[in-house]
Amino acid sequence: MSSETSVGNDGVGATLWLPRKASVPARVVGPKVADRTAAATVAIAGRELQESWQGGLVTLRLVSEGSDNDGYTISYKEADHSAVVSARRPLGLLYGAYALLRWQETKEGYDRDTTWTSAPALQRRMLNHWDNPDGSVERGYAGKSIWKWEQITKNGMTDSLRQRLTIYARANASVGINATVVNNVNASPMMVTRPYLEKLKVIADLLRPYGIQVWLSINFGSPLALHETRTADPLDASVHRWWQRKAREIYKLIPDFGGFLVKANSEGQPGPGDYHRSHADGANMLADALKPYGGTVIWRSFVYGANHKGEDRVMQAVSEFKPMDGLFHDNVILQSKNGPLDFQPREPYAPIFDNMTKTPQMAELQITQEYTGQSLHLVYLAPMWKEFFSYVDPVKRGLKGIAGVANTGDDTNWCGHPFSQSNWYAFGRLAWDPSLTSEQIAHEWLLQTFGRGDSVTVAALEDMMLSSREACVDYMMPLGLHHIFAFDHHYGPEPDGYKAEYPLEWCPVYYHKADRQGLGFDRTVATGSGATAQYREPYRSLYENVKTCPEQYLLWFHHVAWDYRLANGRTLWQSLCDHYNAGVRRVAAYRVLWQSPAVRSYVDKAQWQQVDKLLGTQLDNARQWQHTCLDYFNGFRSY
Repeated sequence: MSSETSVGNDGVGATLWLPRKASVPARVVGPKVADRTAAATVAIAGRELQESWQGGLVTLRLVSEGSDNDGYTISYKEADHSAVVSARRPLGLLYGAYALLRWQETKEGYDRDTTWTSAPALQRRMLNHWDNPDGSVERGYAGKSIWKWEQITKNGMTDSLRQRLTIYARANASVGINATVVNNVNASPMMVTRPYLEKLKVIADLLRPYGIQVWLSINFGSPLALHETRTADPLDASVHRWWQRKAREIYKLIPDFGGFLVKANSEGQPGPGDYHRSHADGANMLADALKPYGGTVIWRSFVYGANHKGEDRVMQAVSEFKPMDGLFHDNVILQSKNGPLDFQPREPYAPIFDNMTKTPQMAELQITQEYTGQSLHLVYLAPMWKEFFSYVDPVKRGLKGIAGVANTGDDTNWCGHPFSQSNWYAFGRLAWDPSLTSEQIAHEWLLQTFGRGDSVTVAALEDMMLSSREACVDYMMPLGLHHIFAFDHHYGPEPDGYKAEYPLEWCPVYYHKADRQGLGFDRTVATGSGATAQYREPYRSLYENVKTCPEQYLLWFHHVAWDYRLANGRTLWQSLCDHYNAGVRRVAAYRVLWQSPAVRSYVDKAQWQQVDKLLGTQLDNARQWQHTCLDYFNGFRSY
């Protein structure tokens, strides 16, 4: 589904939202530090400011007061346009430098003195790349992997790759992302072999001054798959020793290595369950191997079908993991998707966040648009993530971090669709500060990406971005419909999808339950699967009752008659038609806006042409969803 396939370090969109170079180098003074990495970080901060700051003197200052968590304080003086960036850590100076440049690009003027402080709300702000050693990217829609393993040796990498990955590092640091998992959760055992670890060290050395820690997804069965043990049983002493040796090898190469991300006993991946062991047994074995070096195991809760066959798929994570709450070691984090199913355009929040009270948790969001039109649809995802945060506040819940499944590839503009860059940007900004609004982030991204335009045009494009997720829900799966995508690639609609050879929970018909009586999946305790019981109050009762269930989740929790009246007096069928029609109209309006003279004069010509073409594709796709779904569901009403 990729829209362009060229690799380059220049060209339209290649530098993302990063600051433009000023015509005259700025004056910057900074501290001298002895530590090599710290010195490199301070030097990068100074260089970014020298190249792009358009004001007076900038002073970078390390201080002893303030929070010790990579935060910063910025003071700006209107009289001479000077600024001071203060932080306790060198990395805070780098984050502060980018924040000062972001302020320069997005604020309205320099007409007053101002001081502000910012610090990350969450410890881990992580990208999860689903990249494979052969260069392919699972659920990637912007070309091949950015990690060109063939261009890396244990002694270095090619100049072109170094330039490309430096842009990647700058982009992540500019929004506060501080960790990256370089490979697919469906991991190849090759990734823990010496040749790949030596190449990973080269990547780690490049990313380190930007504050980005490298992690690996591991295949739980690696020692067996590599023929170095006779089993992968986590309670077998030889397996434990193998992972201890492997951890020692990794940390000798990369002393600040983050740890392992693990997908186990899910969708065919090996795991402790293969040996009748628990997830806690498997995670704790790995945690013991990493513990001496300060490493962490992030264990994904995305499991279904292994031990709970026949149970509603959205309930299985809680059923699987709740009995193990409190049994994981203190350097194990459970990572769960924002919804209980699989990154749908809209899902209720995952109830595992209500049920695991003794186990550290992280949230997993999907930046790559697997289920939201991939790189062909303009869908700004910040409103989706803010919706999730309204139920699971990452700070109040004490989450240990947020991970985002990356949408980067080797396309010149990294993300395929120019507007898909905004989702990478928004993820980083929200991981740093979940209280930011979708509006603030969209405004920042537009001004940094396209520059300052007239306020009316910028506001119109903001409105387009802000409404795009709801438009996607409307033309794909409104009122709580879910997972009625075409098999495997998850792009177009296939509400009639059924394959006898597939597990039923892979088939769209499993999720919508359409029949002559009505539509929707009954998940109530009274008459359905009982999934509502996994939620905390007041949501448990709210979702259980069809009269109080929010209409955006109606068909997720209830099987509803075709003539059931919604709050506005329209029947379910009439409301379905209204939503599908509204989604199509909205995308048509985006195309009209995009073709207006004001927008054409605001946006780079090449980017304008690409987005215009993609909006045409999106409109065609929206109409396809509308006709396919309404025709199919109408067939049940016609009996």
